[in-house]
Amino acid sequence: MIDKVGVEPLSRLYCLRLRPESLVERSLVMTRRDRAREPMTEAELREVTLGAPTEVNGRILLVDYDPQWPVLFEREAAKIRAALGERALLVEHAGSTSVPGLMAKPIIDIIVAVADSGDEPAYVPALEAAGYQLLIREPEWEQHRLLKGNPPEVNMHVFSMGAREISRMLTMRDWLRSNEADRELYAATKRELASRTWKYVQNYADAKTTVIAEIMARAEAARAAPVRHLMPSAGPG
Repeated sequence: MIDKVGVEPLSRLYCLRLRPESLVERSLVMTRRDRAREPMTEAELREVTLGAPTEVNGRILLVDYDPQWPVLFEREAAKIRAALGERALLVEHAGSTSVPGLMAKPIIDIIVAVADSGDEPAYVPALEAAGYQLLIREPEWEQHRLLKGNPPEVNMHVFSMGAREISRMLTMRDWLRSNEADRELYAATKRELASRTWKYVQNYADAKTTVIAEIMARAEAARAAPVRHLMPSAGPG
């Protein structure tokens, strides 16, 4: 969701990462915030972007779903696995280009899990040698790193294995793949918002916070439902 590359990890839509000055403050960096009402500021954008954020000052480009997107993902995934070998613990297609039938910005979002995403020397040089460029460094947000590839245009989100954001992004993907109503709702919202003029892609992403929260609530409720059904009911008393 960073404007420079059009990145939209889910929990950053609701969270403010503060600059921690102590271990105690580090536990508060994920303070919840409604991004629709309080968009990410330009100062916050500059803090996490390596280089200056790119201004759009216009509409957001969305294109119809392209069946080549999964093919492009598989090609990039193979390149990533070749570069990292066993260090690539997970490589997944995410974001709107991973949902058949959904319009999207023509950028392939890829999740990569490594043992410790904060240990950049363990994986960044290998990915840079494969043609990717490190653009985002967010140690206070699940040690997120973002690398850019081009062509095709790729946003690679690197997290430590087990990071909560991995589960959130894949839950959203899987739900939109299987739920036509929410897929259409999300598409309609994106279409309307993309038609507006935005200074940064980040501003557009923040504006989607409300609909994403609604969809995620339904997706998480549906995922939790089978677990509740398996639990024994309380007896009389």
